[in-house]
Amino acid sequence: MSDPSPQLRDVLDAQRVIAPHLDPTPVRRYPSLDGLVGAELFVKHENHLPTGAFKVRGGINLVSRLAPEQLDAGVFAASTGNHGQSVAYAASLFGVAATIFVPRGANPVKVSSMRSLGATVIEHGVDFDEARERCDEVAVARGARYIHSGDEPLLIAGVATATLELLEREPSIEVIVVPVGGGSGAAGACIVAKAIDPRIVVIGVQSDAAPAAYRAWRERRPVADEMHTFAEGLQTRVSFELPQRILAEHLDDFVLVADDELRAATLQLIELTRTLVEPAGAASLAAVLKLRERLAGKRVAIVCSGGNISPAQLRELLEWGSRPATGREPLAGA
Repeated sequence: MSDPSPQLRDVLDAQRVIAPHLDPTPVRRYPSLDGLVGAELFVKHENHLPTGAFKVRGGINLVSRLAPEQLDAGVFAASTGNHGQSVAYAASLFGVAATIFVPRGANPVKVSSMRSLGATVIEHGVDFDEARERCDEVAVARGARYIHSGDEPLLIAGVATATLELLEREPSIEVIVVPVGGGSGAAGACIVAKAIDPRIVVIGVQSDAAPAAYRAWRERRPVADEMHTFAEGLQTRVSFELPQRILAEHLDDFVLVADDELRAATLQLIELTRTLVEPAGAASLAAVLKLRERLAGKRVAIVCSGGNISPAQLRELLEWGSRPATGREPLAGA
């Protein structure tokens, strides 16, 4: 039987659980961004959280509720970085052993963070999905709790608290644009926005070099697809059942952006907000720029979902940005 979709009451309960551990993140306006997109743009700075990404909300909500026998066996997760940090952070709060599987060559900033939080990090596979499959196998063999990065109602309810904070702060928001990898963040945004005001438009955005979630939403079926994006927060080859079920019911639109659009948006957000932003965290701005005419004059919120960019990634991005537009070539990536 499929897990039930979280409801607004679950998000309110998650907010209560998370509040002692996380401060609300800022919602800020930048006149230069308004001028760039032709709309009233509000940035929800999830990159200001302790792990530098939104997923820690879900990790705390889920791990805090595990039964004693599950805590004793430890928790396992697979991640390109931000979900792993979320689980590691929550495990450190509640005294639980955490093992995180990451693909070989994962973002060293995120890997270092997981280890500093006390997690055991195991590199396996060429991408997230290979790491995920192996992690699930090992967790089952050891009788440990495997925490999926998307198909977890408590995780989705936790990350949905970001949208609850946003609309408490700015109730007149008309459009919310959310990056999509597995889809937990967009699913959470849909749950909250549509419960508060069904007129709020929620738009998901994904790289066209890793379009599995986009295709699954369009085709209303599970999808596996290519995964070539350099933005590790968007690197999924398969769609996830629970987020897709929520997106199918509530998401208003879903757009794809090219990796070069992600690169340009990342540089623009870093420059104009004076904060570190990772490429997945800039996906919402890339989508807003692509939809500029449609969103003109509206009150639009973009979720800056993460800021965990490594020094090497930042150097490559700055080098790419310094080239003439006609001479740019895609970077090797994360």
